[in-house]
Amino acid sequence: MAEENRGWVKSITLTPPSLQDNTADADRLIGTLKTRLDTDTLDLEIDLQILRQLPELLRKWRYKVRCTLFKDRNRWFLTGIHSFRDDKPPTGLAVDLGTTTVSLRLVNLSSGQILAESSFSNPQIAIGPDILTRIHYAGQEKGLAQLQALIIDGINRQIESLCQSNALKVEDILLISVAGNTAMTHLFMGLNPCWMIREPYIPVVNRPELMKAGELGLRVNPHARGFIFPNTGSYFGGDLIAGILFSGIHRAEETAILVDVGTNAEVVLGNAHWLIACAGAAGPALEGGVTRMGMMAGPGVIDRVKIDPATLRFDLHTIDNLPPKGICGSGLIDLAAQLFLSGMLDVRGQLLPQRCGRRLTDKDGIRHLVVVP
Repeated sequence: MAEENRGWVKSITLTPPSLQDNTADADRLIGTLKTRLDTDTLDLEIDLQILRQLPELLRKWRYKVRCTLFKDRNRWFLTGIHSFRDDKPPTGLAVDLGTTTVSLRLVNLSSGQILAESSFSNPQIAIGPDILTRIHYAGQEKGLAQLQALIIDGINRQIESLCQSNALKVEDILLISVAGNTAMTHLFMGLNPCWMIREPYIPVVNRPELMKAGELGLRVNPHARGFIFPNTGSYFGGDLIAGILFSGIHRAEETAILVDVGTNAEVVLGNAHWLIACAGAAGPALEGGVTRMGMMAGPGVIDRVKIDPATLRFDLHTIDNLPPKGICGSGLIDLAAQLFLSGMLDVRGQLLPQRCGRRLTDKDGIRHLVVVP
């Protein structure tokens, strides 16, 4: 069976009890699972609610059961127990907790097959498009609770929709993994991230404990466990750790570079022997956090710029070819590069009046470059 190749799901047959073997039901199950997991030293925990059902279920299914498990550090957790004959696959949910976009995948834990996926705009955008705005808002009365409710409610709606499209129930989801930047995972857990942006920049937690999904407010199986990818300080989050693990850069002999460009951007350089990383605000700096005309990509937004170095003529492209109403991150990166290549911007980032000509104006003592009149 495909499931036998994965640690999450184990199908086992127990020896029924007898007068010669009166081992308790839970001990019998744990002992058999430890043998299958090839471990004698690690603890295996069973929730009280599962224990209450265990005697009836074992006898109903003639001691042939399919167990869904999760290992965290030195412990295994039993998150689900089902019959061999259950046609529904044990299901996991992977969440990419982006600042701007949240993506979800339903995964068959036995085979690794992706059952469905979807994405939606992070509803916290209604509070602020960038992380800094949300962190400041979290410091207000009931602000943190509101931000957490927005993201949890948004994910719950997507979970329900994904399950319905695959003839599954939300109770079929037994494991959840969540990867996001440090601030996003703090808001997801309802932890105040305010000290991350104040010296000496300290998060509440770097490595969250495995927790029940219900504690987070997620509407899935009540025994489901949620694994939140750890972060390394305030600016290297679980999304970066997940990217490193998925790419395998930490195991490679050759030096490689990993670039994660989103609303926040991280760059990792290294190999199996060393890794070095840097991070910065990409989206918010370019899409409204710093530049007044910056905005998220959408119809009428400038996304590409070319400047003829001979004539200094601007060639602008907008999404859907509509009249320009702003400029997004890719457009601003293009603009900066083209200004430098055309000699309108020097290596220090200063605009050169002799090259900019009439496009350079002064407003309240601040130089402005007119891209679109």
